[in-house]
Amino acid sequence: MDSSDLKILNLLQSDASLTVKDIAERIHLSTTPCWKRIQKLEEKGFIKARVALLDPTKVNASVTVFVAIKASQHSRDWIEEFDAAIAGLPEIMEAYRMSGEVDYLLRVAVPDIDAYDRFYKKLIDRIELSNVTSSFAMEQIKYTTALPISINGIETATTADQ
Repeated sequence: MDSSDLKILNLLQSDASLTVKDIAERIHLSTTPCWKRIQKLEEKGFIKARVALLDPTKVNASVTVFVAIKASQHSRDWIEEFDAAIAGLPEIMEAYRMSGEVDYLLRVAVPDIDAYDRFYKKLIDRIELSNVTSSFAMEQIKYTTALPISINGIETATTADQ
């Protein structure tokens, strides 16, 4: 892993549709070595997927709800049940097991409050929960899918900084 690899990762985080030629030109490499680096980054698992990011408003999923959950119990069986219960709910964009007062935090995307109510009812029908608290996002201040990259002490500027 060197600074060229980090630059490739930042470029792909910014725009996965860039051609190998475009990436190679931006990092001052020829096309073939650049392609080999991208393939190696994929093989080693640095690049998990190349996806399109959709506009939530255009696909009718513009309401973001953060759902804090307290578990009704703390057994391995319950955790497995919970994982299975949320796996089939496409409205859940992210799910985290937390430390502290809240056991789980979900980020849910829905079209409106009525859709959230339907989601909530599906959730509580699937698994017993001790407490569910929902917070509706009023405004998105910052959003990025680009991770800050620093590997083995090597850092590179984000594509916005380049």
